[in-house]
Amino acid sequence: MAVTIRQWNENDLSNLVLYANNINVWNNLRNYFPSPYTEEDGINWLAKMKEASPIVNLTIDLDGMAIGGIGLILNADVYAKSAELSYWLAEPYWNQGIATEAIRQMVEYCFYYFDIVRIYAEVFEINKSSMRALEKNGFYLEGVRRKAVLKNEVLMDDYIWVKLRSW
Repeated sequence: MAVTIRQWNENDLSNLVLYANNINVWNNLRNYFPSPYTEEDGINWLAKMKEASPIVNLTIDLDGMAIGGIGLILNADVYAKSAELSYWLAEPYWNQGIATEAIRQMVEYCFYYFDIVRIYAEVFEINKSSMRALEKNGFYLEGVRRKAVLKNEVLMDDYIWVKLRSW
């Protein structure tokens, strides 16, 4: 089983739509991620990724097959040395160490290609597996924003996980 991160391409459309169109995946993501996730959403995403510069959104690839996405939001202004990490993984691949490995590779990618000092991820209180994957990659819990997230009409805590560049 070879887990890698790579650029999205047109061949990823069917898996993107298949795996992104899952309410259990969406329940752990921000609302701007479409649900239901349609073929048109997938076509639009892949077109956007083809034009993207710099490349900050990659697919999580398992043995040549797209099974999720991982990306960075590069911050600006006084936060220019920080980037937010976000990711999602197809439900059939949860709890197999795949997200942990994808996060490891993305952190390496981020620190290699970008002048970033701080990578952080925000995780809903219900997503303990994601918290474990971050912790396994040397992220530490910086803080909890109490009742900061409203998802599916439920108010919940937002856990902020951070990893600093080591020199």
